[in-house]
Amino acid sequence: MPPTDIAILAKAPVPGFAKTRLIPAIGAHAAAVLQERLTERAVATARDAALGEVTLWCAPDTRHRSFRDLDVTLRPQPEGDLGARMLAAFGARPTLVIGTDCPALTAAHLRDAADALATHDVVLIPAEDGGYVLIGARTAHPGLFTDMTWGTSTVLAETRARIAALGLTSRELPPLWDVDTEDDLARMEREFPELAL
Repeated sequence: MPPTDIAILAKAPVPGFAKTRLIPAIGAHAAAVLQERLTERAVATARDAALGEVTLWCAPDTRHRSFRDLDVTLRPQPEGDLGARMLAAFGARPTLVIGTDCPALTAAHLRDAADALATHDVVLIPAEDGGYVLIGARTAHPGLFTDMTWGTSTVLAETRARIAALGLTSRELPPLWDVDTEDDLARMEREFPELAL
């Protein structure tokens, strides 16, 4: 297998723009601080995996100081929904696409996902809420990303159905959790106190 690249989709840590679902609980400034810490962690984890090129796909653009301070290849996320933005992150080599909301994701998880692509077309790490925290593929498959209702508990099930319909082979690794709600935030602070606000 050739090297496996890692694409990270991240929002700029701007108050009112990042981690908006948590703003009612912790405020816009704290939500932005959390976004910055989670992005730093995701980049460090991707680097530690030592699989291939690590690229940070930035929204709304690459200009935020915190992005430039990470010393990683930066690309602006394109216009469009989450599917369009994920699809754009796939390159010519096998690619793993992740976000920044899963502090439980480790370099070992990323290496396991890359290993799965040696024998499967697609790899997924499900999220406990019905989505996924990682999707990887040997090549881009637009049918996995277009016309999807994102942010719902049916994303994983729909993705599985599309994988089957496209005749692709896939492997799922054990599920992880991401930080979307107050309960998730409390769990993060228990399990990863270094990220606590």
